[in-house]
Amino acid sequence: MEAKKTPLYDEHVGLGGKVVDYAGWYLPVQYEGLIAEHEAVRNAVGLFDVSHMGEITVKGKDALAFVDYLMTNDISKVVDNQIVYTFMCAPDGGVVDDLLVYRLAHDDYYLVVNASNTAKDYKWILEQKGNFDVEITNISDTVGEVAIQGPLAQKVLQKLTKTDLNTITFFTLNRKVDINGVECMVSRTGYTGEDGFEVYTTNEGIVKVWKDILEAGKEEGIKPCGLGCRDTLRFEASLPLYGHEISAEINPLEGGFKYFVKLDKASDFIGKEALNKQWKEGLKRKLAGFEMIDRGIPREGYEIQKDGKVIGHVTTGYMSPTLKKNIGNALISPEYTELGTEIDIMIRNKPAKAKIISKKFLNNK
Repeated sequence: MEAKKTPLYDEHVGLGGKVVDYAGWYLPVQYEGLIAEHEAVRNAVGLFDVSHMGEITVKGKDALAFVDYLMTNDISKVVDNQIVYTFMCAPDGGVVDDLLVYRLAHDDYYLVVNASNTAKDYKWILEQKGNFDVEITNISDTVGEVAIQGPLAQKVLQKLTKTDLNTITFFTLNRKVDINGVECMVSRTGYTGEDGFEVYTTNEGIVKVWKDILEAGKEEGIKPCGLGCRDTLRFEASLPLYGHEISAEINPLEGGFKYFVKLDKASDFIGKEALNKQWKEGLKRKLAGFEMIDRGIPREGYEIQKDGKVIGHVTTGYMSPTLKKNIGNALISPEYTELGTEIDIMIRNKPAKAKIISKKFLNNK
């Protein structure tokens, strides 16, 4: 099956983006280069096409109860125009997806899911409906989305709207923001560890929004950014990527994301029993950060050993553009996760020394 094109495909090609097939979508992996784009977001401002993300709406009398039943986080505590990060789990505690839940009203929720999981998530949600009085709709194909990220993101976006962006605080949204003549939903969210906004509108409208933001940000040194730096930025900021730090096989507790799993919430949720049991009995493996001592870049899937014994594997590894060090995440037996513990990363079947450090690679975010 041929990959889909986002509404901004022609813009990427026109700007010289190196387009690849990612999760069934043609998207730019980079324009000028990963390092330059990464640094633009950390120090100034960058713009991403995230139109490939999935959007699913849940509306109706039982919307709150149903969404709360699907999610590990406590949706009953969320107020209108607020957003929460959460997991959707299977009965065994494995992750179906990690996502953002936007509460538009008590009977109206907007779920933003990973592109690679959209069809699977939609099917899963429909299968869980049971007797809940809700209407579930996959609106992904009608929504265009961009993310403007970095310390100067607000300054740039403010040039294009009369809405005071200070009123959109972290993890809240405004459904009706006029961005230079295009009505948009704007949330103060992102996947980079920096301040910024995600802007949602129609497929037609997003092209104008993209062009207008790039034009408005010229003075601030805005750069269009690709998937390459999206991954290095999220990784430095300790944000998980589905299929790496969490998956159907790696549950949120093992990934170190217990904060978003409310085992004590009043209502039941799918996976609660399995996760509760595991938490009480003690985890068999945990995610830890590490830094290379020897030379070599740790890559996803590399085996990790201690004294010749296999103790886990690398979930993500990079030369960090911000820290200028080779770092990674390791899913390993809990007894080896103490800070300072030395481990061996098997790079091309040879052990390369590394040591366990905090997963919070960036202290200031």
